[in-house]
Amino acid sequence: MLKPILLVEDNPNDIELTLIALEKTRLANPVVSLRDGEEALQWLRREGRWAERSEGSPAVILLDKKLPKVDGHEVLKSVREDEELRRIPVVMLTSSREESDLLRSYDLGVNAYVVKPVQFDDFMDAIKDLGVFWAVLNEPPPHPRA
Repeated sequence: MLKPILLVEDNPNDIELTLIALEKTRLANPVVSLRDGEEALQWLRREGRWAERSEGSPAVILLDKKLPKVDGHEVLKSVREDEELRRIPVVMLTSSREESDLLRSYDLGVNAYVVKPVQFDDFMDAIKDLGVFWAVLNEPPPHPRA
């Protein structure tokens, strides 16, 4: 069974565009789309309404920086501090070009930092490339719960 791509994004337009771009890559990986950091952590830890979801980690987490409840940096920090989750690839997918956000993301252990392109075609191409790389080309480390 293919690992899902976890998309954590609160902007409905960016969610829709990301889902369309990933669909156009013809990836077979399912996409789980969540709208806030708290829900993402619950999903990853199989807590709350996600307690009964099947075991396993996503192929990659596409994580927005500015999220309600728990922001992207806090999600990233929690993932990297969790023995069960720390090896999951995390891509910060954000509109922030702030150097401080970029540095903090890498300090917290992000695998890649991608600024969302403004132009539609550029956005679509960036998402397609991310999907193919992280879901198909990247060789993840073995995970005991995978």
